Amino acid sequence: QVQLLESGGGLVQTGGSLRLSCAASGRTFGMYTMAWFRQTPGKEREFAASINWDIGTTRYADSVKGRFTISKDNGKNAVYLQMNSLKPNDTAVYYCAARVAPYSSYYWGQGTQVTVSS
Repeated sequence: QVQLLESGGGLVQTGGSLRLSCAASGRTFGMYTMAWFRQTPGKEREFAASINWDIGTTRYADSVKGRFTISKDNGKNAVYLQMNSLKPNDTAVYYCAARVAPYSSYYWGQGTQVTVSS
């Protein structure tokens, strides 16, 4: 089991920045990927960004590419999402997720609210 705890959400104006953090605990040895997803009411949860735990390869959704940066700290078992140039349609609950194998199910955090005002 992997437990994930997000922090760093809040209210920010259009064009502002926020940094989300996610701390992993439990079975973190052999972690494969950590990722951020987001969800707005009435919509499916959507992928935002991911990072390979060993080699650091990153992947981004087109909607956040160039504005968001995912990074990790293996020593702290933590992953971060730096969000710049925020837009109102970035408003969502952001979830941290972790996989311990390439095709395994994700473990999920409880989510943190990000609200971007226009």
